Parts: sequence; C-alpha cells; structure tokens
Amino acid sequence: MLEVVNARHEGGYCVWVQFNDGESGVVDLFDALWGPMFDSLRDVEQFRRFAVSDVLHTLAWDNGADLAPEYLRDKLLHQKTASPTNG
Repeated sequence: MLEVVNARHEGGYCVWVQFNDGESGVVDLFDALWGPMFDSLRDVEQFRRFAVSDVLHTLAWDNGADLAPEYLRDKLLHQKTASPTNG
C-alpha cells in the first residue's frame, strides 16, 4: 500500500513529499484545490498547515481535506516528466 512518509511545505502550493516506495520530489498542488472541501486551502497560510496523517498516511488538513497518496504520486511523476528541467 502506497503511503506518504514525510512531507514539507516548499512555498506557495508546492510540497516536497516522500513515499514508502522511495519516490520523492516537489509537487505543485495548486490545481488540485477545487471543490468546497479545498476552498479554504486556496489561502496559502491555510494550505501550508497540512500534516502527514498517521491514520490516512497522506497529506491531511484540519478541515478534513486530504489527498490520496496515489493521486500525489501520479501528480508528482507527471510533473517530473513534464518539467523542461528534467532531461
């Protein structure tokens, strides 16, 4: 089962995440913040207050919002391959 094991805010809506499969990197989550649950997280000060949940094993916020580890990993890998600085 894929899990987020470590994360830190990197500025704006970017988060460095590390997964239990060894994958890690910075993922930009700006376009993931849509819908009522994520409205308050469009404020960077609210967004940056995430934690790695011991229960869900992913990024979670006090308002109950979370993002599945699989979603985060897929987004990270997509952004890595789409980035002109990667290869």
